[in-house]
Amino acid sequence: MSFWRTLFKRTNDHPLDEKTHTNLENIISNAYVDPYLGADLVSAHAINSLSREGEQLKVSISLNYPAATIQKDIIEILEPALSQLEAFESVAIDIQSNIPAHMGQRAEASRIKNIIAISSGKGGVGKSTTTVNLALALAAEGASVGILDADLYGPSQPHLLGIPEGTRPQTRDMRHYAPLNAHGLKLMSMGLMVNEDTPMMWRGPVASETIQQLINQTLWGDMDYLLIDMPPGTGDIHITLAQTLAIAGAVVVTTPQDISLLDAQKGISMFNSVDVPVLGVIENMASHICTHCGHSEAVFGQHGGEKMARENHSELLGSLPLQRQIREQADAGLPIVLAEPDGEIAKLYKEIALRIAVNVAQPGLITPLPKITFVDD
Repeated sequence: MSFWRTLFKRTNDHPLDEKTHTNLENIISNAYVDPYLGADLVSAHAINSLSREGEQLKVSISLNYPAATIQKDIIEILEPALSQLEAFESVAIDIQSNIPAHMGQRAEASRIKNIIAISSGKGGVGKSTTTVNLALALAAEGASVGILDADLYGPSQPHLLGIPEGTRPQTRDMRHYAPLNAHGLKLMSMGLMVNEDTPMMWRGPVASETIQQLINQTLWGDMDYLLIDMPPGTGDIHITLAQTLAIAGAVVVTTPQDISLLDAQKGISMFNSVDVPVLGVIENMASHICTHCGHSEAVFGQHGGEKMARENHSELLGSLPLQRQIREQADAGLPIVLAEPDGEIAKLYKEIALRIAVNVAQPGLITPLPKITFVDD
């Protein structure tokens, strides 16, 4: 029994007769279709309870994705629709986001509900910029979010989040690290361990051992989502992460360019081979809009990401433009979702982020999390 159902029983709430209950469900179904679930709230099993307290109708809704923005839309649509019923003098709608945990408890000190790999077949397609903006978009919708910068050879998340050079994570008992907090996100990166100009000249086994230590020795705490900024390609680190973690799903970032699509396809095939569900494809730099005349031009080609998603029975999560503001804000350490939260680009990132969250929440993607223990240095 859910918390809200228990709460209602402890108050003066009363169950509705079957006819009234059915009538209410029909009104809700006809009034609102969730744009991310792709179904009305009744069909999506999002109605937690319908009850009466005195002359007030109480509606409890539970969504399986972070939805701070969309809650207002739901209330504005459902309240007037339900208020037409003469059986109630007023309507009270409560909406909660209850993000399901797909991976169970990691360890005694760390409980991460969903681990999502953000990947690309090749470098230079904007994967890291996409990762940080998606993380910030999820956080803006009410989720607790962290980023693991797994690109050991070219860590960029500290710079993207505006963390000053030389900042180091605090240690606990000389073995564990506390992730840095930046703009409401938790972050762990090799870029926090070394100077910006220090090259990581490591062979594969050393890199694999290092990434495991970053995972296992970081005290992440409770989080809804941990986004992993994967290195480009399909190398040792990818295999290590797939074998070490029960990743809820992977997102592949690409440009529409043929050469980028070829490498992105290899990434999709890799995730398929290690049984990591591909949540969808993000097409970055899909078009360039001239700042002077407004003309839109597909510099790197058209519909490549859509075609690849279709051929792999996946979803095109969204297309992002090639725009100077995205690059400028990233270089300044203030990603565009933070700098212009109400702008059109931020809305695109939020749209994509919520689609990812909904795809993760699908029951078919639930996987058990292997027990992970801390390792000695």
